[in-house]
Amino acid sequence: MNTKTKKLLALGLTCLTVACAFTGCGKKDDDQKEPDKTALFTMETYPIMDGSTANLPLMAEVMARTCDITREQAEEVTSCTTTPTAWVRLANGEADILLVYEAADVTKKELEAIGTELEITPIGRDALVFINNKDNPVNNLTTQQLLDIYTGKITNWKEVGGNDVELIPYQRVESSGSQSLFKKLLMKDVTPMDAPTELRPTAMGELIDELANYNNTANALGYSVYYYASYMYTQPGLQFISVDGVAPNEETIAAGSYPYVNDFFVAIRADEPADSPARQLRDWILSDDGIQALKDAGYIPAPRE
Repeated sequence: MNTKTKKLLALGLTCLTVACAFTGCGKKDDDQKEPDKTALFTMETYPIMDGSTANLPLMAEVMARTCDITREQAEEVTSCTTTPTAWVRLANGEADILLVYEAADVTKKELEAIGTELEITPIGRDALVFINNKDNPVNNLTTQQLLDIYTGKITNWKEVGGNDVELIPYQRVESSGSQSLFKKLLMKDVTPMDAPTELRPTAMGELIDELANYNNTANALGYSVYYYASYMYTQPGLQFISVDGVAPNEETIAAGSYPYVNDFFVAIRADEPADSPARQLRDWILSDDGIQALKDAGYIPAPRE
């Protein structure tokens, strides 16, 4: 095994279990493809990619198309270190390119301290979605109700049209990408209440598991990003909550009619030479071929200028 492949395999072991959520992960590739001499990269020349958990399927799709290998082969060596660590690794020169969600404020401060100039370009669109149990009769909340829940003003589901039971609102850890979206898109200049540690799961999958398994199943409320919760880590018995009467789905997210929409990005260091693998891959991702790969992987493209 060559050094580059070892690096790819070593990247972000914390995400490898999540990587198995996308189609074909872990399967043997019976139809081994011969390398295409016209491919943009080989496995040895492919830049070190990192990013957000929700972008793992896109990372595999991009690698498969630019190295001319199968999707299953790409999945076997695709991993990430999650949003906050990926941004820092790029700035420190430990990764070459990111497919990544927006950095949290705490991570942005860390990046400022490092001082590396980055080129960050939106490529796709996702959304912050709120999730509760299907046994809960509440399937729509207003923005004001969500704000009141997460500032502690609403503590019982009956206050928003549900049953007379305690409302248990989960949050994520401060450095997570979904917590960044939660504070940016919902809370804005309002400070959320401080959730206890047991209501702040470290991983996105843990939050979804907690919502599904919470002892009083219809009590809990949480959030994630749409793509992850829809395609990568689904749990039976949960539902997306409409906000202000608009349900989160591909159509409302693409149109921007769902209220909590946000872009995700491709990022490289600004000092990358024009012919560097990272800049070549970034340019391919921004090309028509790259956008088609994004669509084929099930993501929603960001509006193009």
